[in-house]
Amino acid sequence: MADKSNKFDGKLPFEAAIDKAGYGLYSHIMTGLTGITIISFVCIVFSSTIIVPTSACELGTTSSQQGLLAAGPVVGSLLGGILWGYQADTRGRRKMLLVSLCGGIIVNLIASISVNWIMLMIFQFIAALFASGLYSMSMSLLSESVPMGKRNLVVLLVSSIFLLSQGLMAALAIPIIPLSFSYYLPALGIYWNSWRTLLVVYSSPSIITLIWMYLMQESPKFMVVKGRELEALEILRVIHRVNNFRSKEEFGVLGLLQEPGQQAEAGASVKEQVGPLFRMPLLKYTIIMTTLFVINQTGAFLVWLPTIADQFVRILQTGENSDLNMCQIINTESQVDESATPCSLNVTSLLIVLGVGAMQSVCNIVISIVVNWAGRRNIVMVVTALCGVSGLLVNLVPNAIGSAVLFGILVIGVIVVGLYTAITVSLFPTQLRALAIALAMTGGRIGTFASIQILNLMLVNSCDAGFYLFSSLFAISAIVASFLPDDRRTNVAAVESASINKEDDQNNELGLKNADD
Repeated sequence: MADKSNKFDGKLPFEAAIDKAGYGLYSHIMTGLTGITIISFVCIVFSSTIIVPTSACELGTTSSQQGLLAAGPVVGSLLGGILWGYQADTRGRRKMLLVSLCGGIIVNLIASISVNWIMLMIFQFIAALFASGLYSMSMSLLSESVPMGKRNLVVLLVSSIFLLSQGLMAALAIPIIPLSFSYYLPALGIYWNSWRTLLVVYSSPSIITLIWMYLMQESPKFMVVKGRELEALEILRVIHRVNNFRSKEEFGVLGLLQEPGQQAEAGASVKEQVGPLFRMPLLKYTIIMTTLFVINQTGAFLVWLPTIADQFVRILQTGENSDLNMCQIINTESQVDESATPCSLNVTSLLIVLGVGAMQSVCNIVISIVVNWAGRRNIVMVVTALCGVSGLLVNLVPNAIGSAVLFGILVIGVIVVGLYTAITVSLFPTQLRALAIALAMTGGRIGTFASIQILNLMLVNSCDAGFYLFSSLFAISAIVASFLPDDRRTNVAAVESASINKEDDQNNELGLKNADD
């Protein structure tokens, strides 16, 4: 034992070092910050779900123009995702998050004074271009700042916030959208009203995130990969000190052991950074994860959820048509309430959107409890199969409430995004992680851009076929996911490795003590 301890020089592998830094206050603060970052992302990229119908009267948009307005931010997030992923993997997660937030805030505020629908579409596109990396970069920063044993938990908890974000957007809209004030701005020739005010309010989470993120540390794993060991150690000491603020225990790690293939070249080109994702052994996982994101098009239904919910509520308020299925409800003309503010969404419909988000969040929390027991891959297979089949049955039930329940189960399927992210984090190395997440999500956003336009037309012209198409694709995800490795085995191996490392640390400390004696 003494001989072994004499070789111990205070150096540990990164995973052992971050485990020694612990899970505590800093981890909770970082989890909360990531949650606010995700809300910032949603409020900029998906604000069009509320803004498009509520701005229709002033901007005079047609159905096709509204489809373009809804898709504009999706295109922005599509084009920016890979760019921010590359920048985060080469320049740092925190640094690029600050740049992304600044740009998103400024452009989103300018969008609020749009003089026509084209200007609104362009500036929301640019704002989404800036904000597109917030999700992947913040998830990477979080997962690299907590011990391995807690990564599944924190990623899924933040995913719960992501799922609740559209509901939170609706909650912010409830007191603002029904307001009927209108102030003329002669310099711009526009009226300042409720939807413009709401667009400004949707910038507030990004402002909070920007200030909060400035006070946090960079990813220690990123520093290690870039060969900046001393800076990584200092960050780990800060994390340890905050996590153990009530304890006088010293961090005790004097250096970090480089693992084979861990360090990346500081000046890696785009080709060198992207290339490994398209070569074995990572190529298989790049294809699988991108495919899963692409065929998960429940997001297209979520984009139109406020509009669908508004139509659903207006039909049911008549007290008739309770024997209609979802597509029949969507295509039934509702009576116009003369006392309501023109183009404002029904408050009850916004509450439904909030309720759907809450259900998604609760389901995700339940998943986070059982994920280590059931496995991420297996949960994905069950959820996609169940929700896909529910979508196929939506229009086969001749009852408004029953059809709505099945539709609710279908859109709850978006919870697999958090699982997809957690799986991607575990499959790809640090120096490629943010880019891998961004690449897979970009594939999904390409699909979402097309799906928004297709679904917008199909809900009017061939509604049943729209549900059958997207629900079938989602159900197929269960088959695609079956080709992923069973992560329960990986978790067991990680736990055993962590146990061995912990035992070695204890033996080393005991050996040093014996040597001193």
